[in-house]
Amino acid sequence: MKDIMIVKRNGNLERFDPERVRKAAMASAERVMVDLTDDALSKVVDRVVELLSTQTSNPTVEQVHSCLEMALESINPLVAKSYREYRDYKKDIVHMLDEVYKKSQVITYIGDKDCANMDSALVTTQRCLIYNSLNKELYKKFFLTSAEIEACKDGYIYIHDMSARRDTMNCCLFDIANVLKDGFEMSNIWYTEPKTLQTAFNVIGDVTINTTAMQYGGFTLPEIDTVLSKYAKKSYDMYYKEYLDIKGKDYVEEAEDYAWKKTVRECEQGYQGLEYKLNTVSSSRGDYPFVTLTFGVDKDKFAVMITKTILDVHRKGQGKKGFKRPTVFPKLVFLYDKKLHGEGGELRDSFLKAIKCSEKTMYPDYLSLSGEGYVGEMYKKYGRIVSPMGCRAFLSPWYERGGMNAADEKDKPVFIGRFNIGAISLHLPMILAKAREEQKDFYEVLDYYLEMIRRIHIRTYRYLAKRKASTNPLAYSQGGFYGGNLKPDESIEPILKSSTASFGITALNELQELYNGKSIVEDGEFALEVMKYINKKTNEFKKEDHILYAIYGTPAESLCGLQIKQFRKKYGVIPGVSSREYVSNSFHCGVWEDISGIEKQDLEDRFWELFKGGRIQYVRYNLSYNTKAMITYVERAMDKGFYEGVNLSLAYCNNCGHEELDMDTCPKCGSSDLTKIDRMNGYLSYSRVHGDTMLGNAKMVEISERKSM
Repeated sequence: MKDIMIVKRNGNLERFDPERVRKAAMASAERVMVDLTDDALSKVVDRVVELLSTQTSNPTVEQVHSCLEMALESINPLVAKSYREYRDYKKDIVHMLDEVYKKSQVITYIGDKDCANMDSALVTTQRCLIYNSLNKELYKKFFLTSAEIEACKDGYIYIHDMSARRDTMNCCLFDIANVLKDGFEMSNIWYTEPKTLQTAFNVIGDVTINTTAMQYGGFTLPEIDTVLSKYAKKSYDMYYKEYLDIKGKDYVEEAEDYAWKKTVRECEQGYQGLEYKLNTVSSSRGDYPFVTLTFGVDKDKFAVMITKTILDVHRKGQGKKGFKRPTVFPKLVFLYDKKLHGEGGELRDSFLKAIKCSEKTMYPDYLSLSGEGYVGEMYKKYGRIVSPMGCRAFLSPWYERGGMNAADEKDKPVFIGRFNIGAISLHLPMILAKAREEQKDFYEVLDYYLEMIRRIHIRTYRYLAKRKASTNPLAYSQGGFYGGNLKPDESIEPILKSSTASFGITALNELQELYNGKSIVEDGEFALEVMKYINKKTNEFKKEDHILYAIYGTPAESLCGLQIKQFRKKYGVIPGVSSREYVSNSFHCGVWEDISGIEKQDLEDRFWELFKGGRIQYVRYNLSYNTKAMITYVERAMDKGFYEGVNLSLAYCNNCGHEELDMDTCPKCGSSDLTKIDRMNGYLSYSRVHGDTMLGNAKMVEISERKSM
C-alpha cells in the first residue's frame, strides 16, 4: 500500500494509520453490542484504503470519516449508524455539558424533588445529583439510538434510572444470611460472624449502607426473623451461662428468665439502632437506603420474638419524649399465612401486633403466602417465599437446576439472592393517541415500543455482563447474590442469568379513558385486553431471548407529572386523560374515585396476576383506630393473594407534639410547623417537613385529591 497522507483540520499532513480506522470501527461496534470479527475489521480497513486511494489529492479528515462510514455500511449498517451518530460528538458534548451545568445550578440553588428519598439540601446529595445528571446524558449519548432517545423525549417510553443502569443492577433480595455465615470481607477488613444479636444488627446495618450504594432501587433483607434467630439464640445462651456461672447450677429457671429478658432488650436496642442508621446515614449515592425487611412466618421462638420486637419498636417511633415519629425506613412487610395468622392460628398474636403497628405507622404492609395466585403457589408448592424487592417488584421463578423452567418435579425455585437489572415503562395513552393520529392499528404501534424496550434490555444485559465482580464485592464475591462467589476480576455474566428485566406500565386508567371515555371503575375491558396482550408478547420474548422479562406496575413518583406534560405537548388536554396534573400509577383506580375499600380491591383484583413482576394494592383508612375494619380489609386481601398496604395520612405538630390524621394546622396550638408522612406509592415518604415538602408538585396534587387511596 502506498503512503496516503491525510490533511488534518489544522492543515498539517499526517500519514494514514490503518490501526486508527480499525479501533474506530471496533469502538462503534461495541457501542451497539456487535462483535466484529478480525476478518470483518480487515475488510473495513481494506475498503477505506481502496476508497482513499481513488482520491486525486490528499484526502481530508472528513473524507476519511465518510469512507469509513461507507465501509461500515457494507459490513454492518447498525455499526455504521453507531459511527455516524458518534462523529459529531464534540458538538454534542458541549451541548450536553451546558445542560448538565444548568441542571447543577437548579440543584444547588433551588433543589430537586424528583426523588423523595433524596434530600437535595445536603451538599453530599447535591454532588450525587449533579453526577447523576451527567451520567444520564452520557447514557443517552452513548447507549441509546436516536429513535430511542426520541421515544423517551416524546414520552412513549420512560427509561428509569438512566444515571445508574449502565453501572449496576436494580432492586434485589440480598442474601444477608449467606454473607454473615462464617464471616466476610468488606472494604479490605475481615468481619467475623456475629456472636450476639446486637452485633448482628450492627453488622447488618454496616453491610446495608455499603451495599445499597452499589446498586439503585429497593434493597430487601428477606425473612429477617429467620436470619436473626440464630444470633438471638447465641445471645440467649451467653446470658444463660453467665447467670449460672454467677448464681450456680440450681438457678435454671431464673437463668432462663434473665437470659430471655436480656435477649429481648438486645433485640430492641439492635433494631432501634438499625432504624436510626437507615434514616440518618445516607449512602454514597446520596440517598437514604431504600431498605425493606420481610418477616413473620417463622415459628421458632426467637424468630417470633424478633418479629414482635420489630413491630413494637417501630410502632413507638423515634425521637425525644412527646415528639416521637415513625421512621420511613426500613419498609416492613409482614408475611401472612392463614394457617398461622388466621383466627385460632399459632401466630395470630403476631398478626394482631402487626395490625396495631399499621394503625400507628402504616407499616407493615402484608404479603399473602396462602391466598390465590403466583406468590401463594410458590409458597404452597415449594415452601419458598417470594418477598418483594423494595416497594413492589417481584422476581419470576428461577429453578436451581432447570433455570427458567423446572427440570422436574423435584426442582425448586430460588428467590433469595436474585435481582432486577432495570425497568422501562410504556406510556399506553400516548401510544393509543399516536396510533389514532397516524391511523394505525394500536397493537402495531404498541409492538414497535415493546420491541424497542426489548432491545434496550438485551443491550443492558450484554453491557452489564462485562462488569467485574470487584464492582460490588459483597454481592458478587461474598455471597450476597445467588452464585455470588466470583473472584474480583471475573465478569458477573454467570450471575445475571437469574435476574429479571421489567416492562413497566403506568396510566392504565387513562388508557381506558382515552379508549372510550370510561375509567377502569366504569369499564376496564380494553385495559384488560391490552395487559393480556403485553403478557403474551413478553412471554414470547422470554422464550426467544432467554431473559426473565417481568410486567411491572410502575410506581410513578415524578414520572406521574412528567407524563402529563409530555402527553399535553403532543396531544393536548383531553378530559380524564390529561386534564389532571398527574397520571394514575400502574393498574390502580383513580385516587379521586369515591369507592369503598372493598370495591377498590375487587376492581384491581382483575389486573393482579397480569402484573406478576411488580404490584401492590392499598386501601385508604380515615380512622387509624378502626381495628376491626383494618383486619377485615387486610384479611380479605390476604384471601385474594394480595400484597396489601394500609394507607393513612399521618401528621405531627413539631410545636406541641399533637398528632392526628391529615391535619394541615395543629388544632391544639395553631402551629403550621408540621411533619406529615404519606404513602408515596408502595412506600412512605415525608410529604411535609417543617412546612416544606420533599415531593414534587404533581405528587402533592395527587395526594390532596385522594379518596380511595
